[in-house]
This record gives sequence, C-alpha cells and structure tokens, in this order.
Amino acid sequence: MKNMNENKKVVCYNQENEKKEVNASELIWRPSVYGLLIRDNKILLSPQWDGYDFPGGGADMHETIEDTLKREFWEETGLKVEQKEIVHCQTSFFVPKFCKEYWNCVLIYFLCEQVGGELSIENFDEHEKHYAGMPEWVDIDRVDDIVFHNGIDSPKLIKKVVKMLKEKNGK
Repeated sequence: MKNMNENKKVVCYNQENEKKEVNASELIWRPSVYGLLIRDNKILLSPQWDGYDFPGGGADMHETIEDTLKREFWEETGLKVEQKEIVHCQTSFFVPKFCKEYWNCVLIYFLCEQVGGELSIENFDEHEKHYAGMPEWVDIDRVDDIVFHNGIDSPKLIKKVVKMLKEKNGK
C-alpha cells in the first residue's frame, strides 16, 4: 500500500519566519512544552539570538509533558516550577537552526508557578550555550516591542494570560 504522505508537502518555518517546503514524510514528531511565569506585571523570558522565547522545549521520548516542562524550565532558567493550566496549544512545522531536521511540533503552553531555584544559565544544553542568554523579567507593557522567536503570536498570548489572571484574582 502506498504511503499517503509520500507526495504531500508542508511549509516549515525557521526562527526568522523563512519558509521551506518539505515532504511530509521527512517530518519528525516533536511535542514541545513551554511555561509562562508572570510576576509583578513582568514575564520571565529566555533571550535567544536577537530576541526572546518562552522557557521550554521538546519532550524526550520517555518524558511526560509535565516532566518536560519542569526539566526544560529548569535547564533554561534555573527555576523549579509547577504547571498550573494549559493556556494555549497549536501545531507548528519548524526547521531548527542547529540541525538538518524538519519538525511537526505540537506546542503546549502552561501557566507556571515558581516553587524554587534561582535564575541561572548553568544548566543549558550544548545548543543553548550558543544562542541563549540569562533569563530576563520583561515588563508586560514591552511585549509588543520585542522580537519573539517562536511560531505563535507571543504578545497576544501574554496579554490573554494576564487578563485571565486578573479575572481570576478579581482585579
């Protein structure tokens, strides 16, 4: 029987939002989990290349999404977090800079609560050491003015979560 994806094409994007059309059969399945940690009208972001992203990344085959969030957040920030609730989920076809792969990413974004740790870059993996920097608390009012390196509308997501938190806290 012929593989239905054999001739199907998808458009993948890289960090600069450049397009590359690839055969669907070349895609690698990669669930990815990210955390939004908000405090005092600031969000913790990971500086990457010439912009920012949310702390997080791809799940290892043996991990749950909860374990992935805790591990990735700790690696990229030095902070230990607990996941609260899913605030966004979507698909992204992605071409990473550091390898010759094409990913079908399910992007899952959680609201997080810090339960320990201190800001640090000591736990970066080998790739992160080349493109990421010390995590920064960024004022929510600045999110429209900064560059994000991910496949979602990050300022819109941040504002949605801030609004959700205000409604939850009755403010």
